[in-house]
Amino acid sequence: MHLLKLIACRADDRVGSVARELSGLARSQATGSKVKGVACNICKPSDVANLATQAADLLGSVDMWINNAGSNAYKYTTLADSAEADLINIVETNVLGTMLGTREAIRVMRQQKAGGHIFVMDGAGADGNATPRFAAYGATKRSLAQFIKSLQAELKMQGIANVGIHNLSPGMVTTELLMSGADTQIAKFFINCLAEEPTTVAQYLVPKIRRAPADSKTLGGAGKALDIRYLTKPKAYAQILMRLIGQQRKNRWVQE
Repeated sequence: MHLLKLIACRADDRVGSVARELSGLARSQATGSKVKGVACNICKPSDVANLATQAADLLGSVDMWINNAGSNAYKYTTLADSAEADLINIVETNVLGTMLGTREAIRVMRQQKAGGHIFVMDGAGADGNATPRFAAYGATKRSLAQFIKSLQAELKMQGIANVGIHNLSPGMVTTELLMSGADTQIAKFFINCLAEEPTTVAQYLVPKIRRAPADSKTLGGAGKALDIRYLTKPKAYAQILMRLIGQQRKNRWVQE
């Protein structure tokens, strides 16, 4: 059985090369998966609509949609010193892009008998805690928690019970976005304590994402919300405690 997956990013050459790399990896692991890539600027409604159309055409149905894109403009600075272009980029990518992607996913899934599942990615600030030096990013992530609740209420109001809107929380991941902020002692401390490589996080999250249809039914239907988290509060506290007491996890990713 061949499982087709569709990925998207802004650069056409980049998404093509990544799709080929992932397809090669799938062949080497004999997973039977195939990966296709589509260029898409998630801040442009026409691009996102085209992505949804191509996804439906290529896949036959869209079972899961993950809003993964996020940005802090790869800069950590105070709001007063932030450039207008960076603030616009952060808000458009994190909020508008997620809204456009989710809108198109709902439009496709509500026409499908089996419906589907949409995942919104949270991040630092989603819990309402302060995010100094990336206040705009934190504000956008906080807004997505309310966005999820509103969509769940809308779907219920419309009687759409086969489309689920879920929260997906990867925690701290050693991507360029995170590591560009490893320039203070406190940032280095928390990155070493809490961050993990993308593959480690993916190995934990992907099986849970795949189980979303079954887990939602257990809760009472496809529309029941899931909150899938890699870095839970107890886990974070335990890792910080291990560091403070036993000096574990020190200098894992950056030299302190």
